[in-house]
Amino acid sequence: MDLRKDLRKTRKQMRAAATTARWFADNPAVVRDLAVGAVRAKIGRGEADTGTSAAAAAAGDRVVPAGLADFDRQVSASADSPATPAQIRALAGDLSLLPQWMTIHGGFRGAAPTGAAAGVTYTQQLKIMGVPAEIAWEVTQADDTTVGLFGTGPMGLSLGLWLSVEATPEGTRAWIDAGMGGEPLRGPMGATISKTVGAEMADSLAQLVALHEAGVEGKGGTGAAPVTHRRTGRVLDPSTPVIVGVGQVVQRTPDPTKDPATLAAQALRQAADDAGAPGLLQAADAVYAVSSASYTYGDQARATADALGISPERTVQSVPFGGDSGQVLVNAAAEAVAAGDASVVLVCGAEAGASFAHAQKQGVEVDWPEQPAGTKPDQVLGNDRDANNEAEAQAGLMAPIYVYALLENAMRAKLGNSREEHQARITGLWSRYSEIAAANPYAWQPEAYTPEQLATADADNRMISAPYSKLLCANMTVDLASGIIVTSVAAAEAAGIDQDLWVFPQVGASGHDEWFVSERGDLASSPAIRALGTAALQHAGLSIDDVRHVDLYSCFPVAVQIAASELGLPLDDPERPLSLTGGLTFGGGPGNNYGGHNIAAMVAALRQDPGGYGLTTSLGWYVTKHALGLYSTEPPAAPFEFLHPVLDPEPSRPALLGYSGPAVVESYTVIYDRDNTPSTAIVSAITPEGARVLVRSEEPGVATELATADPLGWQVEVSGSKQLTVTGREPVEVPAVPEPTVLVEKRGAVRVITLNRPHRRNAIDHPTAELLERVVDAFEADPTAKVAILTGAGGTFSAGMDLKAAAGGQFPLTERRGPLGITGAPIRKPVIAAVEGHALAGGCELALVADLIVASTESQFGLPEPKRGLVAAAGGVLRLAQRLPRNVAMEMVLSGDPQPATRMAELGLVNRLAEPGKVLDAALELAEQILRNAPISLEVGKQIITESPDWSREEEFARQSDLAGRALFSDDATEGVAAFAENRDPVWTGR
Repeated sequence: MDLRKDLRKTRKQMRAAATTARWFADNPAVVRDLAVGAVRAKIGRGEADTGTSAAAAAAGDRVVPAGLADFDRQVSASADSPATPAQIRALAGDLSLLPQWMTIHGGFRGAAPTGAAAGVTYTQQLKIMGVPAEIAWEVTQADDTTVGLFGTGPMGLSLGLWLSVEATPEGTRAWIDAGMGGEPLRGPMGATISKTVGAEMADSLAQLVALHEAGVEGKGGTGAAPVTHRRTGRVLDPSTPVIVGVGQVVQRTPDPTKDPATLAAQALRQAADDAGAPGLLQAADAVYAVSSASYTYGDQARATADALGISPERTVQSVPFGGDSGQVLVNAAAEAVAAGDASVVLVCGAEAGASFAHAQKQGVEVDWPEQPAGTKPDQVLGNDRDANNEAEAQAGLMAPIYVYALLENAMRAKLGNSREEHQARITGLWSRYSEIAAANPYAWQPEAYTPEQLATADADNRMISAPYSKLLCANMTVDLASGIIVTSVAAAEAAGIDQDLWVFPQVGASGHDEWFVSERGDLASSPAIRALGTAALQHAGLSIDDVRHVDLYSCFPVAVQIAASELGLPLDDPERPLSLTGGLTFGGGPGNNYGGHNIAAMVAALRQDPGGYGLTTSLGWYVTKHALGLYSTEPPAAPFEFLHPVLDPEPSRPALLGYSGPAVVESYTVIYDRDNTPSTAIVSAITPEGARVLVRSEEPGVATELATADPLGWQVEVSGSKQLTVTGREPVEVPAVPEPTVLVEKRGAVRVITLNRPHRRNAIDHPTAELLERVVDAFEADPTAKVAILTGAGGTFSAGMDLKAAAGGQFPLTERRGPLGITGAPIRKPVIAAVEGHALAGGCELALVADLIVASTESQFGLPEPKRGLVAAAGGVLRLAQRLPRNVAMEMVLSGDPQPATRMAELGLVNRLAEPGKVLDAALELAEQILRNAPISLEVGKQIITESPDWSREEEFARQSDLAGRALFSDDATEGVAAFAENRDPVWTGR
């Protein structure tokens, strides 16, 4: 009986919600935001309310909050508690607790709010009569007794909400007052909505006061107030992140008594002194530490905290290896502050490699602190994937000096430079860097060198790996440390830190290139740096020309050249040099932590240039994983975000193992002994089919010839990974990058994704599955892409799994999307399968991933796996059972025999049939029909169809209502009603 009663109640609520929705649609005038400005102004002025509203009547002699009477409908409720007024006020002001007591809370859009303070804004989804409504709130009052909120919602809806406390002999009486205005409240459903909300507010207030009895302590207090930035007059959200102090330590005289954590603590003390607020160290909520390469800690952040004598609530450490770590941690610290998860974060990194090496030479064992076994930080940040694949390992291409030298010669080939021209280019760049280091008090080697000195190989500048001599390489044996203090502006203001010292992180970004160097299509480019720079500049509303200060990660010259090219920066602009420190050769290469030093240097530079903008980059492994940040003393135009853009896949080359045959030299390096004698050559050569093969030759004759000649473009005969014979010294064109096995064509908002292995009937091997996963990820992340069409090249769809590759142990399974790179995870946007030819086995499973299927009249669908002793476990059996009548699905699964597309169309599996050769055209027509509709409506409709089979009858209407509310109260819903009323086509924004 109770179940039926609840079901009737749910259905009644849904009918009421539907009535409200129809009324909205029939009254397009509700899109006007009537009287919201007047209500907001009155609340802001705090005018006294002496009227006799319904709320006042309910409250007896109590004076209701100012502005409540200006709403069309008012409700009030009270609840008593033995707690003190301050305790209940703290609960009411802790906005992060809203989900625990507000019964109509449906979720937050964006960052969840924390403490209530006047001026704080956030967006919340409420469930009003079961229908979600997105409300943009602003805290208008936050004093010792009252928290006041003003909100605006869809279709002219305005809300006021006051939570107040007053002392009673028994403890506290808490009040909740709500006002509702706008055309929806004046319509036929106004009284019903008001009554429903009133009941919900009474229930909510009861749950609020019950939190105290449950032992919950609110952190709301009176909250942090917005902060006025005095130079610009901008009023800032109190959680806006800002760098207030930086410190750097350079210890040129070895001191084995100081471990990296001790040096990091020293740098953080300097940062606190730089901010003029030593007490910030004790106030730290968290310590973030870049992992040291010279000593291993279980929790380096905790070791640094111990050296400082502080006890932060949270410790964070970077992965063991990656020069992107310093920038990643600063980005993450700013993100934590912006989200309200921390007010003060200490970011540090340190190396004591020089002291450690000195101790070893002296035969002294360092007595550095050891932490108990099992000590770990609360969180580890960064990508810790293996650096090399098997082809690189076999060729010994693992040390950075060898890889970067290979990339440098690839850059020379790309530029078309002779050896002499390119040497002048990189020694000139590094000479300018040495001059910067000579003026940097924190540089490890503050000495200027001429290009001629850098080009001369001698005892002090011996050759390492061509074209790099010692003074063109990162210097890793250093004692360096950095400390950076990131706070909220509220915390900075409370600590009394001079605003002239504030430097705002504008935006951060991170991502990675094709992970393995040997699989990159172009060794002298970085699509990731290009994408991160574009995303960051767009977020900040800037162009690269607006950036006056730059520091690019500079382990080797090629890293600077690649980054400068991708970001659109000239290499030799005297007005905008590409380093502030002197780089990793002269400034010093402190393990993973160069990013800590270039950010500290950037803060100093920007303080000298108020209003200027600065860009810093960091990278890890071999131009592999990247991070960057934009900074300024100017408050950010948009709230800080740590971006992780999904990159469109770039063409890549297969890396071959055990190849024997002809090839063309793409790039090379020669490794030298300590006496400047060439000893080993590492060659990257391209086969006629465009694949890459790496060869490590230790034959002295080969190394000597490559060291004295220019082998770029030479023809060679390769035999495995160890032997190479020159067959032609006249340079030829390097074979082009092979066409990808998955093609992507952009046709407006449609993405045509084509499986491109026609010689294997578009069967999917592991590399193709990985590429397909990345293509789908990019489609999902691209806001301009609305519909995808999955098809195959060469007149066939797909044969599914490449059985030949699988027999060799390479299965098409990916980490996130599972079998075939696509079948194991739902795709949020609409997908159409365009099946030309047959869709059998895994090909049928691929087609079933799509939401809609367009097929040739001659196509066939089937799961022949039982004929091979297999099962269609990539979702084929499951999806076939969901989309076909039981007996039809059972016949196909048990017999393994294919069925014609014409029958599948009769049974509803195939949406449309087309003549052979015309399937893609028919799929594009269907996609265009879909694109006429609102994107949010498409997404929600697909989600309801996909998820509803798992809903119980008791919950299905409520779940549907929750999802539908996103569309019903979206900007596109308003636009759709307006366009209908104005007899025009709607313009969708996806909001």
